[in-house]
Amino acid sequence: MEQAALFTIFGGTGDLAKRKLYPSLFRLYKKGSLAKHFAVIGTARRPWSDDHYREIVRDTIKDLHPTKEEAEEFSNHFYYLSHNVNDTKHYDQLKELSDRLDEEYQLEGNRLFYLAMAPQFFGTIVNHLKSQGILTETGYNRLVIEKPFGFDYDSADELNEQIRNVFPEEAIFRIDHYLGKEMIQNISVIRFANNIFESLWNNRYIENIQITFSEALGVEDRGGYYENSGALKDMVQNHILQVVSLLAMEVPTSFSNKSLREEKVKVLQAIRRYDEEEVAQNFVRGQYAAGKLDDKEFAAYRDEPNVAEDSTMETFVAGKFMIDNFRWADVPFYIRTGKRMTEKGTRINIVFKQVPVNVFNFEQEETGGKELPQNILTIYIQPTEGFSLSLNGKQIGQGFNPEPVKLDFRQSEEVTGNSPEAYEKLLLDALNGDGTNFSHWDEVANSWEIVDRIRKAWDQTTPEFPNYAAGTMGPDCAFELLAKNDHEWAWQPDQWYRERGKLD
Repeated sequence: MEQAALFTIFGGTGDLAKRKLYPSLFRLYKKGSLAKHFAVIGTARRPWSDDHYREIVRDTIKDLHPTKEEAEEFSNHFYYLSHNVNDTKHYDQLKELSDRLDEEYQLEGNRLFYLAMAPQFFGTIVNHLKSQGILTETGYNRLVIEKPFGFDYDSADELNEQIRNVFPEEAIFRIDHYLGKEMIQNISVIRFANNIFESLWNNRYIENIQITFSEALGVEDRGGYYENSGALKDMVQNHILQVVSLLAMEVPTSFSNKSLREEKVKVLQAIRRYDEEEVAQNFVRGQYAAGKLDDKEFAAYRDEPNVAEDSTMETFVAGKFMIDNFRWADVPFYIRTGKRMTEKGTRINIVFKQVPVNVFNFEQEETGGKELPQNILTIYIQPTEGFSLSLNGKQIGQGFNPEPVKLDFRQSEEVTGNSPEAYEKLLLDALNGDGTNFSHWDEVANSWEIVDRIRKAWDQTTPEFPNYAAGTMGPDCAFELLAKNDHEWAWQPDQWYRERGKLD
């Protein structure tokens, strides 16, 4: 169904707009969600012309192989306005252009404002949108915001007050692009559409849950940003805590924005708030040193561009969350995320408890075994998408020796290649006014409250960095964290490389 709307992208010349937004808008155009009745205004400080802007847009979609006619027709809907966010006169120019395009493309007053800029500009922008009459009364006005939403709870709260003075909560769409990923959305289906799992989804049957966001790349050209953020704020405050809430929430009364949000907020409120001593016991951090993996050499974080030579900013975080409610009492939710790890991969491991009595123990003793391998449900988020379940079956031959078998499903390259990209789905959700896959303020507030306690505790001490080599799965303390509870990380891809002499 075709949507009529005017997109105004603040930060229209930036990397996000070029890598994600323009290709996603083109995919919506190809599928008919956008057709004749849409227009895009890109704003930034650069003195571009409409023609140059359209040329840039066409360049961003060339990998999607449009015909020459498609590329021309699509890019002709784009207009550029050189803009200083602090200059009131520029907003008057924006209003004039917006009103003209609204009439020309018959947009019915529907306006979607996308803030692909640093959060310190958000308040200034939304105030001018109101004061200069750019918001319409005939259609909808929606605001899409990129992370980070603030730098801590206080700044996020102040920012939220500024925005809420102009836009109601239901018109604010705080993007967490992981919520647009296919297998993140699949978590709810796996749980609530399969009684075999939902009936076991509690502390009676689950021993621990592990969430890994592993990145093989270093900070690349984002050293300046990372020095002010670190892995804790960059990944844990948003992506990881969103996944925790999806895994741990109760069954919603309906699969609606309101019901899902209520259940996710309950989980975040139930996550135990640690004091400084508890943070030291349950969270560890790391920073990568130089390393070598499979004959490839990597520089240390402190040697990356725009990074201080004595930086104490973490590039790795591992921790244990406890959720103090009836369903999850005493079940640790282990999380880890880091740069320059062995492999790029995002996956969730649900580790189930052992059977109360191992009746095959006599067989295992004869073969030198100790315990049955644990049943593990793995949800693969990226780079592959799918899930697997590790079970115990009988080893072929004499006797009843158990051995692990894996039921494995992965989406084909053809399916994943043709599935909607996360930003495409999220932009369409915003056009439809569906906030299900976006972060509500209550979720953001609770997340910052949790993360601020960790950050405050860490700021009291100076870490001994660097403490893990590039190409490994993090510092030793991340493995010791689980060993304290007789647990271990289910995913250890570095072992494969070590066994073959490709990693020290």
